[in-house]
Amino acid sequence: MRELAALLLAAATTIFAAGQAPQATLAQASAALQAGEADKALGLIDSALQGAQASSAMAEAYNLKCRVLFTLDRFDDAASECQHAVTLDDGNSDYHLWLGRALGEKADRASFVNAYSLAKRARAEFERAVELNPRNAEALADLGEFDSSAPGVVGGGLDKAERVAGKLDKVDPARAHELRGRIAEQRKDYDLSEREFRQAIAASPHPAFQWMTLASFLRRRERWTEMDAAVHSGLAAAARDKHAAVALFNGASVLARSNRETQLAVKMLEDYLASPNKTEEAPAFVAYVRLARLKEQLGDKEAAQQDRAAAVALAHDYKQPQSHGH
Repeated sequence: MRELAALLLAAATTIFAAGQAPQATLAQASAALQAGEADKALGLIDSALQGAQASSAMAEAYNLKCRVLFTLDRFDDAASECQHAVTLDDGNSDYHLWLGRALGEKADRASFVNAYSLAKRARAEFERAVELNPRNAEALADLGEFDSSAPGVVGGGLDKAERVAGKLDKVDPARAHELRGRIAEQRKDYDLSEREFRQAIAASPHPAFQWMTLASFLRRRERWTEMDAAVHSGLAAAARDKHAAVALFNGASVLARSNRETQLAVKMLEDYLASPNKTEEAPAFVAYVRLARLKEQLGDKEAAQQDRAAAVALAHDYKQPQSHGH
């Protein structure tokens, strides 16, 4: 019944949007995407595509659809929609960035033979995004992350990542330090890695994010007490920064993956879901699924069922993974 209700809501949204200009409908779809309302966003986007005449509006719609499908872990479909956006507007840096992200996720899940070509294509899209807008910090960060983790055979390499970090210095110093932290970690220079992650905190105007990145590093090093302290520092920073709500989601993920402070992880996810500043980086329906898992661990099965129902109401066909990762 809940799935039927979600489908009916999406249909009603599409009918309502049909009388609006495509740009107004796309603005509503973008807001729905940030709120984690995947079904609503897809209904609005499909309506906008039916009414769009200009290729720019269609390209925006395809890119938005790609991003919604990305949050649903439907990476094949996302890549197809992003390719439509790039085909219609090849000069848009963000469209190439999102195509690269979708291709990268496809590569992570592909067979060895297919992964090779997909990974090379993903890097080419990140590189194109940077060429089109050298100050696109997200594109630079994604290119650097790819280079720091991918082998040379698909275009990656730590030397290349270091060059990207040099470009990030001029655009987003905190991200530059984060990237250098990842490079040092790949080289097993953990002291340098930690220094870089801490410098990212000092360089950031929104340090809650960087505190949670440091906490994740400390989790990988199994330094539990320091990890807990970093999460609490990130929580304090988020309380002072209305734009840092997503850091609550990130910190809760760190705690959940290490099976520590489960009650705090629950509170952080609940606070994130109550925030008006949710984002597609941490889809609300994913937060509800993770919250349900934590509540099951605490023995509150009824509350867990309610959270799972809330997730279905936002994204009826989201295939809920079995792990805490995202």
